[in-house]
Amino acid sequence: MPSKTKSLLRKFLIWKYKHISEQNFIYILSILVGFLAGLGTVSLKNLTHYIQLLFELDFFRDYQNSLYFIFPIIGLLLVYIIKQTWLKKHIGHGISSTLHAISKLNGIIPRYNLYASLITAPLTVGFGGSVGLQGPAVSVGAALGSNAARLFHMNTRTRMLLIGCAAAGAMASMFKAPIAAIIFAIEIFSLDIAFTSLVPLLLASVSAVVTSYFFLGTDILLRFELIDKFQINDIPFYVVLGLVTGLTSVYFSKVFFGITNFFKQFESRAKRLLIGALAIGTMLYFIPPLYGEGYGIMNNLLKGDHLSAIGTTPFNLDLSNIWLVIGLLLGITAFKAIAMTTTFGAGGVGGVFIPTLVMGSALGNAFSKIINNIGFNFEVSESNFTLIGMTGLMAGVLHAPLTAIFLIAEITGGYELFVPLMIVSTISFAITKYFISHSIYTLKLAERGELMTHDKDQNVLMVLDIDKVIETNFIILSPDMKLEDILKKAVAKSSRNHFPVVNDAHEFLGVIRLDDIRHIMFNTDLYHKVDASSLMHADTNIIDYDNDSMNAIMDKFKTSGAWNIPVIKDGKYYGYISKSKLLTAYRRQLINFTQ
Repeated sequence: MPSKTKSLLRKFLIWKYKHISEQNFIYILSILVGFLAGLGTVSLKNLTHYIQLLFELDFFRDYQNSLYFIFPIIGLLLVYIIKQTWLKKHIGHGISSTLHAISKLNGIIPRYNLYASLITAPLTVGFGGSVGLQGPAVSVGAALGSNAARLFHMNTRTRMLLIGCAAAGAMASMFKAPIAAIIFAIEIFSLDIAFTSLVPLLLASVSAVVTSYFFLGTDILLRFELIDKFQINDIPFYVVLGLVTGLTSVYFSKVFFGITNFFKQFESRAKRLLIGALAIGTMLYFIPPLYGEGYGIMNNLLKGDHLSAIGTTPFNLDLSNIWLVIGLLLGITAFKAIAMTTTFGAGGVGGVFIPTLVMGSALGNAFSKIINNIGFNFEVSESNFTLIGMTGLMAGVLHAPLTAIFLIAEITGGYELFVPLMIVSTISFAITKYFISHSIYTLKLAERGELMTHDKDQNVLMVLDIDKVIETNFIILSPDMKLEDILKKAVAKSSRNHFPVVNDAHEFLGVIRLDDIRHIMFNTDLYHKVDASSLMHADTNIIDYDNDSMNAIMDKFKTSGAWNIPVIKDGKYYGYISKSKLLTAYRRQLINFTQ
């Protein structure tokens, strides 16, 4: 930052401290972050839209199916070149990366995230990559929130709140659903539901929605006006749909992790690109509806136009056969998850949120068609079941039932379907939670003990930095050191009452405490007869620096009753953690969380 800019910023901060309260300044920042997140989301949508418009020219239409194979390969290749030659940095999945930054990096997000997804996501999606823009929108917004907080020297708690505001702003701008956006930020990012955090979220969400209306007018991604009323007789069907969407959510998650692990075995990014691009190109050639995000599928199904939703396939299929249509819709449901994860595996940049909605809409519509054509004179609303299918997949895959309920309620402009929304989302979430403990956003973080939740105690332990509680100023003894040397070189020169014993390879062997030698320390006859190896005793509790989480470390203190536990790093002695220092650090961090 130039010195002149720094000087102006310093003057502004001094003025701010004198004239604006901390709380009011947070409100101002939340509006600013909401506006910027909305602007980032609008930019993502417009860039993607212009790329897709290019491919709708008459020149391309004549070769559409063949180009469905070629376009995604070109898009992924461009993203690969940009990553390798310009960015030279990893671009993670937007929401997962943001959650990791909140949990382990105190909400500090690198500045390159401000533009990385903004460039690579439209290329991925615009050229046909079967992913969404919601994740990149959150990534861009979160980077804006984090860096705005750093620019104005806000504390860690405020930085995390502004990241939540940015996430809410991205969601509100994307779907023009401000209430669902607030719930999304609270549910996904585990923000506190308190007045101090709720007001900034409201301001950011409204600011982002106004920004979206200003630049895009009344145009919305999902166009639907609820016509069919909720029928009480349909409840059994909604219960079954909840079961089906729950099991499909499990399938989605298994496919995601399975294909992700498959691509991880290839260390070369070029090899991942080659395999993934060919695979996604082949899938799009045979199943064109998998192209891009898939809003066309959802909007056409909601209008009752399944022929436009399915589009033109390379096969001469008789789409007047409803059971063939149902089969194709189920195929879209099954292969959308595969196409999405393959796009990620090939190096594409995008999100999971919107592909989840696409799968849910195809599944819900197919389910309603089965009911209406099975031959028992049942008649249900296909548009309503399409919407509810989206809710079920969202609740299951993302582990966000409240977001699912309120997003669909806002899209439909009311709460007419609130009862079936609650039924399906609850059942789907419960089934998925039974088989898969965390969402695809959070599973890897949870396995590493890095997931922020609504449990304050857990969160405090998670953000504690182990390096800040490890003490290394202990005098180390060798196993062959005699009692006289122990007394003169260690006891006499240390304020500690215990001394680690390590060998030549710096491996921890045991510990000698002052109480172990107090009864012989004045017996000069033993000064040259007794060595450290005969005085030390093994420490049954060891902290593994590389593998033990702070929660595990706290449990070791609780179960052992010890006041000091040695730390081993890479198999070698590293230092000690004392209970008093750990509890002091815990208390300070808890104050930060509860203020």
